[in-house]
Amino acid sequence: MADAPPASGSQFRRVLLKISGEALMGDQGYGLHPPTVERIANEVKKVHDLGVEICMVIGGGNIFRGLQGSAQGMERTTADYMGMLATVMNALAMQAALEALGVFTRTISAIPMDQVCEPYIRRRAVRHLEKKRVCIFAAGTGNPYFTTDTAATLRANEMKCEAIFKGTQVDGVYDSDPKTNPDAKFFSRISYDEVLTRNLRVMDASAIALARENSLPIIVFSLNAPGGLAGVVQGEGKFTTVSTLASDQKGAA
Repeated sequence: MADAPPASGSQFRRVLLKISGEALMGDQGYGLHPPTVERIANEVKKVHDLGVEICMVIGGGNIFRGLQGSAQGMERTTADYMGMLATVMNALAMQAALEALGVFTRTISAIPMDQVCEPYIRRRAVRHLEKKRVCIFAAGTGNPYFTTDTAATLRANEMKCEAIFKGTQVDGVYDSDPKTNPDAKFFSRISYDEVLTRNLRVMDASAIALARENSLPIIVFSLNAPGGLAGVVQGEGKFTTVSTLASDQKGAA
């Protein structure tokens, strides 16, 4: 990665945004909700306009989830490949929304499908980021038995990102579900080991371990707060940082 200073107003030069497929379905129970996709694309554009190089990984659970298919009797490998294809559909939808906003975007798939997107070649993807194009990494790692959380951590390390931003339905990491427990305690900072020990499900265990091995911070924030992503990238708003440092527990807001 180039040694240029961080983008204006941001402490980061290059980041990866990880969101679930469910984040794209809005209030629907399934599929894509175009206004929601457009809203998230606008959030990404705001970060891009700061001069931050940004890449994305989007899950596929709004269309098909491999584990659920496997639980219903489908062979696990086949189910996981179907889930990977769902992530490609979501990536193409996000690419279309970003390009409608004037943001040059590349969908890059771990499973070659040259007619619809680029194959994953690390050096080419790095070059896209250097040229200020948004890269959306699709099809997970290209292998069954690995989640998109693990794929996001892998790609963030390969792209030399300085942090993973995990967009969720809540504004950080709590010791229990704040939607059902009003006394849930909020962590402004927590260690990888504590996330694993407490089984807090920030990301799956493989992703947390990979981030820990490479000292890659994971920043958990609410995807629903307007302007939230750009604010968090600039160190503003409410969020949790998962890193090697000890936890800093605060009372729930």
